[in-house]
Amino acid sequence: MWHLAVPLWELIARSLLIYGAFLVALRLFGKRQLGQFTVYDLAMLLLAANALQPAMTGPDNSLTGGLVITGTLFTVNWIVAQLASRHPRFRRLLEPPPTILARDGQWDVRALAREGIDLDEALAAVHRAGLTDVSEAALVMLEPDGSITVVPKRRRR
Repeated sequence: MWHLAVPLWELIARSLLIYGAFLVALRLFGKRQLGQFTVYDLAMLLLAANALQPAMTGPDNSLTGGLVITGTLFTVNWIVAQLASRHPRFRRLLEPPPTILARDGQWDVRALAREGIDLDEALAAVHRAGLTDVSEAALVMLEPDGSITVVPKRRRR
């Protein structure tokens, strides 16, 4: 229960490598993964976590190993969060920039396709902002966290 089957350094190294790979995958696969999860996004995340668990633990299934891995992941996550909050360049590496989905009432179909957002989903965000159509929007943006911001056009008096 307490005896490690692999060296301590190996558990830490495996955890750090998997954490890094997961960050890269989330960054490469876009902002959509970071916003509200669909059922298939959640299924992918749970299955990926389950598939990666043996890669972190190797042949070790001890309680000590689990505690070392958990401590490593929480520590590296805290360090990454501290670096991201203090160093804008580092944050830009981890967080994608906002993507303009519509400007001056016109959808950018290429941007929608690139980000994996269908027109119905984007239009729903426009409706949630109290607008009836994208033609009433000055700007529609996909934020780094996956949320969609809608800026209405100024109304003339």
